[in-house]
Amino acid sequence: MSEPLVYAAIIVTIFAIVDPVGTLPFFVSLTQGFDEADRRIVLQRSVLTLGGVLALFALVGRFLFQAFGFSFAAFEVAGGILLFVVAYEMIFGEFGRAKLSPKDREETIARRDEISIVPLGVPLLAGPGAISTVMIYEANAGGDPWTILVVFIAIAVVTVATFFIFRYGQSVLRVMGRVGVMAMTRVLGLLLAAVGVQFVATGIIGLFPHVV
Repeated sequence: MSEPLVYAAIIVTIFAIVDPVGTLPFFVSLTQGFDEADRRIVLQRSVLTLGGVLALFALVGRFLFQAFGFSFAAFEVAGGILLFVVAYEMIFGEFGRAKLSPKDREETIARRDEISIVPLGVPLLAGPGAISTVMIYEANAGGDPWTILVVFIAIAVVTVATFFIFRYGQSVLRVMGRVGVMAMTRVLGLLLAAVGVQFVATGIIGLFPHVV
């Protein structure tokens, strides 16, 4: 695969695992009844949390491998399994993460300053799957500065895209409808499943180079 296609795949994969389209109905529901100023604050803080958390783990990922003493191949297998599980839920089921009881919703709305960080920023957007993905891509880049740069560019692109998707979320939902959002989510889930399988396969080869 040529380098431009590899770089494009990194951006698309990170966008898919963050899945702002799938998270959009939750954002709109959670901020329902907020005035424009409150909604803007929640929006800004949630996307800043997304970008900051992913950039942080992209920076320190390789040092975590060294600190805990596990191999990159083992983490790649674990990350691939996690991506596949997330993809399965995206393709075949509703998102449990977006299901809140009426009591939970009342308590969450009462903490307007907190919901932008938790649960919107983490784990709805910058969840374990997204964190694992950026760590794997950054570690897999080795010493290639261009690939490392593309990972951070991808984080920035996804963060900006999430901002605009959330900013015009209600209009987007009216245009796409619930069926449209579900269809987009399942397409992204299929992509993630393929990436997860590839991560697992590459990790197994790394763990057992003389067997595979």
